[in-house]
Amino acid sequence: MAVQIGFWDVERRLAELSAEGDPLETLSKTVDFELFRPVLERAVRRRSAPSKGGRPGFDAVLKFKMLVLQSLHGLALGRTTYLVRDRLSWMRFCGLGPGDAVPDANTLWDFREALITAGAFDDLFQRLDRAISEAGYLPMSGQIVDATLVSAPRQRNTETEKQTIKEGKVPEDWRDKPAKLRQKDRDARWTVKFSKGKVREDGTPQGDIAIPHFGYKNHVSIDRKHGIIRRALVTDAAAADGARLREGLIDPANTASDVWADSAYRSEANEAFLAEAGKVSRIHRKKPKGKPMPRATARANAVKSRIRSRVEHVFAEMKGRMGLVIRTIGLARARATITLANMAYNMKRWSWLDRQAERA
Repeated sequence: MAVQIGFWDVERRLAELSAEGDPLETLSKTVDFELFRPVLERAVRRRSAPSKGGRPGFDAVLKFKMLVLQSLHGLALGRTTYLVRDRLSWMRFCGLGPGDAVPDANTLWDFREALITAGAFDDLFQRLDRAISEAGYLPMSGQIVDATLVSAPRQRNTETEKQTIKEGKVPEDWRDKPAKLRQKDRDARWTVKFSKGKVREDGTPQGDIAIPHFGYKNHVSIDRKHGIIRRALVTDAAAADGARLREGLIDPANTASDVWADSAYRSEANEAFLAEAGKVSRIHRKKPKGKPMPRATARANAVKSRIRSRVEHVFAEMKGRMGLVIRTIGLARARATITLANMAYNMKRWSWLDRQAERA
């Protein structure tokens, strides 16, 4: 015979989760999600008065929390909704009880589309950044710039279709097939990522490994002191890293002038840009073409790598534990997904910094 679960049973279970160190409860104590409400409600505000009768709409902050959960765990919208219904810790994070209604996947989709249409994600990111700075975690000790590839669903296009898309046009065969056109990502691009081959056991060098990749690219600038993403930019995967440095990735608020980046960012234009902005370039130097790397340059690059490599931990967290991938079509939605992931990472990092401060 089934036993009905009472209110105090749920409270006791939540207390047990708190005693075990519920990370979402800790996150809620760090981040006041009400700071996002003005931006969220302005983005989804109805143009006309709601009709009388019927159930009122779900709270905007609740839906935003669910999008944060989705980003933290790399989930689809349907799976996010299911787990909010299923897990007590996720219910508590969203401010729900076991008997409360939960927004479904379509509701979350419409909410995210409204945020995209209103261009709200940049405002949300900036509000979070201000809150982190006001909490005492100012951008300090210089900044590190890098980019990472983010996979998107691969497109099976012919060479002719690929060329037409690169020219910014729509292939003729797609124009009278709207259903097919909706499923074709014309913003994502192919690129090739090269990985250095290891030396064989007999000492002979091995050729570099070329890995094809389709999707987008997340360009970020983190502060060296706290590892918080302070500036970000989303492009297709084929966009060159170096040119993006001059497109808003440098944070003028950082208390130090040093800028670290790998050799892809080394160019005369970037060096001049940094000098004019009052920044000191710590960008890796490139190997001379057709010549071995000078020892002094190699040693200097190695010293820079000890600092520059910290940005790789950010990408490892986002693409490993958070499972960042693109499941949608088009640059606008990819930008929303990646910006949410950047925000979720910053929230998680902020919470970790608070815990470290409490233990000190």
